[in-house]
Amino acid sequence: MQNRRAFCRSAAVTAGAALVGGALAAPASAAGAEVVNEHKLSDHIVDLTVHSAAMNRDLPVRIMLPTGWSRTAKRTWPVVWALHGGNENYTAWNMHTDLAARSLRRQVIVVMPEGGYAGGYTDWWNYGFGNSYAWETFHLKELMPLLEAEYRAGTKRAVFGQSTGGYGSLIYSARNPGMFRYAAAYSPFASLLTAGVSIVLETGLAGLGPFTDKNAMWGDPFWQRDVWEEHDPVSQAAHLRGTKLYVSVAKNGLPGPLDPPTAQFADPAEAFCYYTTKPFLDRLKELGIPVTTHLYERGTHSWPYWQDELSRSWPAMMRAIGA
Repeated sequence: MQNRRAFCRSAAVTAGAALVGGALAAPASAAGAEVVNEHKLSDHIVDLTVHSAAMNRDLPVRIMLPTGWSRTAKRTWPVVWALHGGNENYTAWNMHTDLAARSLRRQVIVVMPEGGYAGGYTDWWNYGFGNSYAWETFHLKELMPLLEAEYRAGTKRAVFGQSTGGYGSLIYSARNPGMFRYAAAYSPFASLLTAGVSIVLETGLAGLGPFTDKNAMWGDPFWQRDVWEEHDPVSQAAHLRGTKLYVSVAKNGLPGPLDPPTAQFADPAEAFCYYTTKPFLDRLKELGIPVTTHLYERGTHSWPYWQDELSRSWPAMMRAIGA
């Protein structure tokens, strides 16, 4: 893969040992991942630099720890994964919402992993050769067991995300049945094979730079249809049975009550997300899989709405994982 830097927003994390939970931080490793640095931002928030064997690079991860957390505690804590959108980075939910304050009121660990710039929450197909981006492997096969081994993360898990992160929430849950008890998707793209969707997605990839191959992520949607289906929430919807689901999106992207008074134009990104979400919801209905929805009449593809959706879904999310 060429032009990797165009996709990955890696953050430089302060070097040196840091105190976490009152104990000197030490390198940790599990399932191909290794913590190479910890940087304590507050008593509650810690930035990790994690080396991924799957991608052979260091990646940032922010975690929020509950009151009373200790590396040597006898207990574990429920875990919430917060996934960022395609043009954001691992700090997004901390920077744009009240997630930090909200999590402090619960006995829960929050994980905000780097997902790359247009990383796709997927292991890139790369013509079958591998040696490319491996976000799903990094998150679920490297980082998750590392946090369980070294940071007292438990197995009662929820996941949520906005935009591409909402897609990540759905597809991670569908491709790994039972891994997450609750999955929330705010303004996601929720189908890949609905008419016209692949063209929009591939155009977005091609627009990242002159060396970006639009077929590198999942291949051609016709010739590699099986790969697309494996990563399509509609095709994989049956595997979501048993997972509590929350899906929200504005119906048309028109400026709504949380937009500035000066907003005048419809947001095509939000309209696109609704277009892709409706087939997914129709498929859940066909399968008899329950889902809580908030399909609001007006609203743009922006953080005030995602903050509102976090507030709406948070209580049920916490009940699902016993936090």
